[in-house]
Amino acid sequence: MTKTFEGARNFPSAADDKALAERSQAHEALLASPAYRLAYDDPDLMLRDELRPMRLMLELSKPELLMAEHGIEHTVVLFGSARICDPHIAEMTLQELRSSELQESARNEQYLQALRAAERAVELAQYYAQARELARMVSERSRDFALNGFACLHVMTGGGPGIMEAANRGALDASGKTVGLNIVLPHEQHPNRYITPDLCFRFHYFAVRKMHFLMRARAVVVFPGGYGTLDELFETLTLLQTGKIRPLPLILIGESFWRRLINFDFLLEQGLISRSDLQLFKFAESAEEAWQLIATQLANGYESTV
Repeated sequence: MTKTFEGARNFPSAADDKALAERSQAHEALLASPAYRLAYDDPDLMLRDELRPMRLMLELSKPELLMAEHGIEHTVVLFGSARICDPHIAEMTLQELRSSELQESARNEQYLQALRAAERAVELAQYYAQARELARMVSERSRDFALNGFACLHVMTGGGPGIMEAANRGALDASGKTVGLNIVLPHEQHPNRYITPDLCFRFHYFAVRKMHFLMRARAVVVFPGGYGTLDELFETLTLLQTGKIRPLPLILIGESFWRRLINFDFLLEQGLISRSDLQLFKFAESAEEAWQLIATQLANGYESTV
């Protein structure tokens, strides 16, 4: 629109400028409207309940794309408790407790409970050491297999503390790439510092996270743990039992722990599982024993061409 000028004046009137400003503001309001945003660049849209299918697809696709870019095709997945700590930390905590002032009152129930918990932590810490050693073996020794045409294996964990930290740490000890699949929890769980930065992922959906655990797995090793570990164990067992995933080594570390926790023989006696279902997993007592079970499977057909 052409501006009008008063008489011979070279400048527009105040009324003219006011009208122009109002038209500009209206245009800016349109540009600022959420409706005008590109759909894929609209965070408010992406968080709507109706867009859940899209978010599920994105959580499946993003790690898939990035792991492919980094050559992560075959993994050994290590599950286990987030509460099992480094043996040095566990021993230090126990020694500090034993030398504390509370020891003067040995009948103090609070002290006795803390002491028992610290002693258990030292016992369980052996699994941290085993997970770290096994992950180191996987990253180091599978490179030798790769030279002979077998799958090069990468360690994958849930990305948190405890056994997960130990496994990522062991892989890093051997200079291997190592993956962490962290998840948003009410009590925030931060990723451990041993994960390869470009392979540290964060999930909202447990289901998609668990799918990624098994999509590339050539072996699954389960250390003692609580509800989360049991969920991951039985998810894997169910998929193996029903043939939803191809056979792979499923190794439980610490036979006495697992037999006390789960009465597999009782399930068989009750006719709730078949005898063949007991062959879906094996027990191991050490990192070396677990690695030998994995290596045997590699030699029997888990080539990179599979």
